[in-house]
Amino acid sequence: MTDSVGNDVDIDIGALFASLWRSKWWILLGSLVLTALAFAALSLVSPKYRAETRILIETRESIFTRPTSQQADDRLVVDQEGIKSQVELINSSDLLKRVITKLDLSNNAELSAGAEPSALARWFGVVGIGSHPDAATREDYILDAVRDRLLVYAVPNSRVIVIQFSSKDPVLAASVANAVADEYVATQRASKSQSNEDATGWLQPEIADLSKRVKEAEAKVAAYRSSSDLLIGQNNAVLATQQLSELSTELSRVRANRAAGEARAESVRSALAKGAAVETLPDVMASPLIQRLRERQVQLNNDIADQSASLLSGHPRIKALRSQLSDLNQQIRLEARKVLGSLENEVETARLRESQLTLSLNELKQQSSKAGEEEVELRALEREATAQRQLLESYLTRYREASSRTDRESLPADARIFSRADRPIEPYFPKKIPMTIAAFVASLLLLSIGTLLRALFNGQALRPAYARKPRPTETEAPIVVRETVVTPAIAPPADLPERAAPAVSDALEPLAAAPSITADHSGIARVADRLMASGAARAVIVSPEGDEASALTILLVRELADRGVRVILIDMTGSGEIGRSMLDAKDLPGITNLLVSDKHFSDVIHGDHYSQAEIIPLGNHDPAKAMQSVGRLPMILNALQSAYDLVVVDCGPATVAELKHLLADGTELILGVVNPDDPDVVATAKAVYDARLLEPELLTPFRTEHLRLDAGRIVRSA
Repeated sequence: MTDSVGNDVDIDIGALFASLWRSKWWILLGSLVLTALAFAALSLVSPKYRAETRILIETRESIFTRPTSQQADDRLVVDQEGIKSQVELINSSDLLKRVITKLDLSNNAELSAGAEPSALARWFGVVGIGSHPDAATREDYILDAVRDRLLVYAVPNSRVIVIQFSSKDPVLAASVANAVADEYVATQRASKSQSNEDATGWLQPEIADLSKRVKEAEAKVAAYRSSSDLLIGQNNAVLATQQLSELSTELSRVRANRAAGEARAESVRSALAKGAAVETLPDVMASPLIQRLRERQVQLNNDIADQSASLLSGHPRIKALRSQLSDLNQQIRLEARKVLGSLENEVETARLRESQLTLSLNELKQQSSKAGEEEVELRALEREATAQRQLLESYLTRYREASSRTDRESLPADARIFSRADRPIEPYFPKKIPMTIAAFVASLLLLSIGTLLRALFNGQALRPAYARKPRPTETEAPIVVRETVVTPAIAPPADLPERAAPAVSDALEPLAAAPSITADHSGIARVADRLMASGAARAVIVSPEGDEASALTILLVRELADRGVRVILIDMTGSGEIGRSMLDAKDLPGITNLLVSDKHFSDVIHGDHYSQAEIIPLGNHDPAKAMQSVGRLPMILNALQSAYDLVVVDCGPATVAELKHLLADGTELILGVVNPDDPDVVATAKAVYDARLLEPELLTPFRTEHLRLDAGRIVRSA
């Protein structure tokens, strides 16, 4: 059967950009023409100017003008909703109409252009079709024209409002922006003045009514105080309550004195009853007579002591002195009894005083209780009068402040213009230089895209692509004659680059002694046809002879790449010679790095220096450690199969157990053979057959005799 390749195509990037390079002068010329046209169009556009005025929303009160009822820290705080409300106020029709009247914008040619009726509209108005624009309609047109050119917005996270006006006349742009700002500030001031006048008008009748109510409340307090006989003493207290307090204090003092007198009398009485010396008691010693008698007693005791030194106790002189001393003691005790009687009289007097004070206190308690009840009512009347008086004073203070501000027109607006609009020098539209540059870049881009699309549509940037076919069934499998040729002189294909030839020739150098036969590499081409016809996604190549047979894998991969197949080769031979031959480099990251997750796919995939094929070399990581993660290999192969048409794995002289990990659905098994009689080749073919793996395809560059596999043996046929 004749194999065929699909009709799908791929985009040839090189041809695509080559078409762009071939048309570079036409693209540049077209861009210049379009840019010149854009510049001419911009030159015909009337320039527009924009002026800007900025307003700050803040309180204008100072410490000298702030009302006394307002605290120092009670400043105006406007939230974002309040700022938006002020923006809407500036955009209001009433404010803009006042600006139009103030600046006479109705007669401005630019703004009134849309307000003037056309000739057709005037003719329709004459014949009665439609209506002729009246003055009100004209004013609405002017208002819409002003609003279209006016932009008012609040600066985010601030209390600043920006007023912008656009016009062909720079003077008009600045004057309208400033006029709108001035009118807004005047409106704010007028609003505060109107509010102040309304407050004054409301306060006048309220003050008159409060004055009347204060007089009535104070009259009620005076009348009730006189009718209830509530006399006020010191400390603004009712006289009965004050007397009760004073009488209670006096009663406590009298009781204390009585108790003290009873204690002193008891001490004198006890001393007299016991016959103790009373002259040492404080109350007795306080008597002047006792003091003189005491002095005489001391003198007599001294005389007795002096006489006893020279006289006997029975001497008349001693007896006379002792008789005088006895009379003196009797006088002292008699005088002590008089002191006791005096103390008892004082106690009795204090007791009588206490009884009188108690009676008076009980009477004052009754009076104080009655006065307390009357005082409650009096205080209620006084509180009402005080509240009315304070409210009246507050209203009077506010009325005086409002009146003074109204009379002198000293009401500052809660906004100020901190940046007035100046006459703009440069127009904001059109920006000729930036827009011309943008037109040039856009024209370059559009013409380039048009050139690329033309190259795609006419097929200049397309190339045939490898189209996968479904794997044929056993009944539909094509008949392939498996034959190989052996030749002693190995010559690389004619289209193989010169630098690639040594790598293949060196690998096949041991067969140079074989008989000379012409070589055409039909064995490699036949395997390539087989892979393309079967639609295989993966090809596993086992090379029992090592690097000598692995050189055939390089020729096969490059053959497939030259046919437009997106093919990638994975070097798992163990020696890494395939990667070094195709990349002219050593120690590049490869499959061992990918297995241990040391590198990403983009780090290990390299392009063949001599074809469009790509290769994943062996890598520079420890192979023993990499093989510990061989379980990730199927996942890696599946990922590559989704990105490439064919994934070729050269596993070198692998064993049957190692091949089982690489074989899956859509896989072709290929046996690389240089010398069919090599013992390793014979042993590998027999092991594959015994393990009942896939029937391998023979990959050989020679065409000398027919070869076929029969029960795991390579058999030559005539």
